Amino acid sequence: MQNFLLLGTAGCHLCEEAELILTECRQLNSEMKLELIDIAEEEQWQALYAIRIPVLLHAESQKALFWPFTGFDVTDFISTL
Repeated sequence: MQNFLLLGTAGCHLCEEAELILTECRQLNSEMKLELIDIAEEEQWQALYAIRIPVLLHAESQKALFWPFTGFDVTDFISTL
């Protein structure tokens, strides 16, 4: 199982688009676990990613895929981990 975090915030239309893309990717990859993180609730996330959201973060390696990304980009990103 690979654990990923989608860093975003409430009311962010780009974050909603990213979530839709990742939902489709999860349907094709059952080993992908996704947790949604609202950066407004964590100062550490705000400091690192406030102007860069949405961000897909691989929990174990801390490697990040920054917006904009497509389903193909997500697949490529996962294959490099």
